[in-house]
Amino acid sequence: MKVAEIIETLEKISPTVYQESYDNCGLIIGKPDWECTGILCTLDATEEVILEAKAKGCNLVVSHHPIIFSGLKKINGKNYVENAVITSIKNDIAVYAIHTNLDNVIHGVNGKMADALGLINRRILLPKSNLLMKLFTFVPVEYGEKIKSAIFEAGAGNIGDYSECSFSTEGTGTFRAGEKTNAFVGEIGQTHHEKELKIEVIFPVFLQNKVVEALIAAHPYEEVAYDLIALENKFEVNGSGLIAELPETMDEMTFLAKIRAVFGLQAIKHTNLLGKKIKKVAICGGSGSFLISNALRARADFYLTSDVKYHEFFDAEGKMVIADIGHWESEQFTTDLLIGVLKANFPTFAVLKSEVRTNPVQYFL
Repeated sequence: MKVAEIIETLEKISPTVYQESYDNCGLIIGKPDWECTGILCTLDATEEVILEAKAKGCNLVVSHHPIIFSGLKKINGKNYVENAVITSIKNDIAVYAIHTNLDNVIHGVNGKMADALGLINRRILLPKSNLLMKLFTFVPVEYGEKIKSAIFEAGAGNIGDYSECSFSTEGTGTFRAGEKTNAFVGEIGQTHHEKELKIEVIFPVFLQNKVVEALIAAHPYEEVAYDLIALENKFEVNGSGLIAELPETMDEMTFLAKIRAVFGLQAIKHTNLLGKKIKKVAICGGSGSFLISNALRARADFYLTSDVKYHEFFDAEGKMVIADIGHWESEQFTTDLLIGVLKANFPTFAVLKSEVRTNPVQYFL
């Protein structure tokens, strides 16, 4: 199996186009055409993890956090990033990062946190825009269903939990075939009128090539007429954070105890308790203070995240509880998410979980 095959599987659930502009997701070290001997999943691709991969016969490390965020001008081992890169290259170990693109899908990092807490009725807290496109195409009436089936198969026409969504209008198309054409209908040199369907579908932007290729392959015309329009609509299944609900209301202390048990915490930093029942819960794995205002607008009773600064705790405004459980702690289940995806797609292949606890933060109690 090639490294490229593993990458293709991961990017089906979380395409790199969903990453934030500052991020560095994808294959960071190694070549996609390498034969893969085994996969080691981790949160951080530190040197210790790279050496663990070597010891376990794995030449691909799939990491949540990119080991390289910005450009390296020198690689001489002066810090942990450069040491990890040197060790990876020396041992022919590929490193792939699936970071904010996995944060930004509804069943990704935050979905795994919601699973652990048993949250229901989930939706994206801050949906992303500019991730959708609309396709308009024109086909002979009798080919309408064939064309729709082809582009649906390529991934177009999904809206929320609905699939095969489209809109068609009937009209008349005109053209005049030139001398060098091989026209499907009509006579060379004569204006032809054809009853056609105008078909409209939407699709995620990363599927553009696949959808267009499917359209052209299925279309009977020599020259396929189609338009692609970028949409500013919010993509309701992609974006930052989640807002969800507990199956039943819970008092604040009970919910804090549940969080501590589920995430295996030694301590929880939080704002003043408000003495009310918890029902709506906002969550964001990793650094989530940028979503505090969104959690308030969504009327969350409780916001669970990490890396909240001192003054940002004041932003709760006495309207909800903010709890900071730690960056590593909030994302710890991501490794299990990756292992689940990979084992489901490659059940006979070696997919291992790193035993290295990479959390750099410790507590003195």
